[in-house]
Amino acid sequence: MAERAGVSRTTVSFVLNGVENIAIPDETRDRVLQAAAELGFRPNPMARGLRGGRSNVLGLLTSDIVTTPYSVEIVKGAQDAAMARGKTLLIIDNGGSEVAAVDAVEHFLEWRVDGLIFAAEYHQPYTPPPAAAAAPAVLVNCFVPPSDADRYLLPTILPDDVQGGATATGALIEAGHTRIGYINGPSERFPASRERLRGYRDALRTAGIAADDSLVREGDWWQESGTRHAASLLDLPEPPTAIFCANDWMAMGAYETARDRGLRIPHDLAIVGFDNRTEIADHLRPGLTTVALPYRQMGARAVEVLLDPAGQTRGVTERMPCPLVRRASV
Repeated sequence: MAERAGVSRTTVSFVLNGVENIAIPDETRDRVLQAAAELGFRPNPMARGLRGGRSNVLGLLTSDIVTTPYSVEIVKGAQDAAMARGKTLLIIDNGGSEVAAVDAVEHFLEWRVDGLIFAAEYHQPYTPPPAAAAAPAVLVNCFVPPSDADRYLLPTILPDDVQGGATATGALIEAGHTRIGYINGPSERFPASRERLRGYRDALRTAGIAADDSLVREGDWWQESGTRHAASLLDLPEPPTAIFCANDWMAMGAYETARDRGLRIPHDLAIVGFDNRTEIADHLRPGLTTVALPYRQMGARAVEVLLDPAGQTRGVTERMPCPLVRRASV
């Protein structure tokens, strides 16, 4: 480029690196830029960053998120936040393999990423590969289990499932319901199930409504269990006038039971879901009132925490609010 533009290599470096405190005539600057264009030169931002001690690349390790319709919003939120800060987000999906996760972290570290994001498809415990300790890291939609908490004190971004459960139940209480059934997901395996149940009970207690365990059922997240458990609730001697379902698939099953029994929603039975899966909630008739998971906000917040030295407080867990999305089922 220096030869083609008829200038020194130093002048080329000044022009291509945008050095502003050096007086270079506009005509000379234009010749350098034209030579660069003719030779197909492209700057290497990673090399520039490494020279300054940073790669300007963030690594995101996940399993199955990129093929999951809604939790993929975590990636989108992180990507938007990274780009807004001049960073590139490098994504590896390990397909659920622990060996692949270890290899992925090693690759990220070889590429000198500025930080690591570990993101999960659903709220769950997760232990990062040991090599993750070599770089700043943050967990999204997952948390280090208590057995490993002493080794990995990482900032963590989670949905506030307790608040979400309380919000869903509160919407039914505000509509005048005092006998509210709850169809939960599997509580032993899923932290979200336990926390949404806690939110349900918290809302009842706050409203002065006595909890009635006969109104609680445990499903398996799928439509058939929603159908079956809604029928069981409606067969009670004193059936509920409203049902909160811990996800939208089970709420769809509750709709099916109501329809089969000739019940009008929300006049005879109000129903609230969780997740805001729009392919379900928007297309049920009437539309399903539900609680949304803040996937995109969690991804964006992870980048903010990762790039903010003050945000790297060891072991701090931040819970993102789950908003109510009102439709016509309450």
